[in-house]
Amino acid sequence: MTRLQILVVDDEWNMRNLLRIYLTKEGFDVKEASNGNEALSIVRKHIFDIILLDIMLPDMDGWQVCKAIRKEENVPILMLTARSETKDKVYGLGIGADDYLTKPFEPEELLARIYSLIRRSALTQFSVPQEPVMEFPGIRIFPEGREVYINDLLVDFTQKEFDLIMVLSKSGQRVFTREELVNMIWGNDYVGEYRVVDTHIKNIREKTQSAGLSYNLFQTVWGVGYKFNGVGKSNER
Repeated sequence: MTRLQILVVDDEWNMRNLLRIYLTKEGFDVKEASNGNEALSIVRKHIFDIILLDIMLPDMDGWQVCKAIRKEENVPILMLTARSETKDKVYGLGIGADDYLTKPFEPEELLARIYSLIRRSALTQFSVPQEPVMEFPGIRIFPEGREVYINDLLVDFTQKEFDLIMVLSKSGQRVFTREELVNMIWGNDYVGEYRVVDTHIKNIREKTQSAGLSYNLFQTVWGVGYKFNGVGKSNER
């Protein structure tokens, strides 16, 4: 059986050593990095099933590392940090992290979150049925390739941003609450603020507008949540 590949990024040797011992016993193939630049170098050379990423690193913070990884990879990222402020969690999830676990933590909870993220990633990549291209004014969405073109320009979105685009664009004029979107995309076991949806919507709007889309892709329904704002009906082919 192929061993699951995991990268542990933490500047504390004791933490890396404990995680390596525990995760190796659980059947993972563990690689380690003690700083951000080392982590990015390893990510470019190897394929991982998940990355455990500390925020406090000596050369660049974990948020910068997360952003850099998201430009190239959709590998699940679980942030491990001693920082417990809600705003830090929302920010980390908003830039592309998939989950957030505060130190100290129980090994059993860590393992449960790891397997949850790996399962979710596998379902996203391999279990999506064939779907047609969706077209709206100025934008084309390719579900199979997880690609979005705006005015024929390929625009990069994180895994969660693309999932939001898909959920809303396929649902016509249905209005979704933040809680519904969190449960659908982050899962029922997500622990955090529902406002993380606002951060992702803001990022999507900024990216689509920078690419030249002339209207807001999502409409805010005050006091409720969000709905898709594609001009006219979608053309599927």
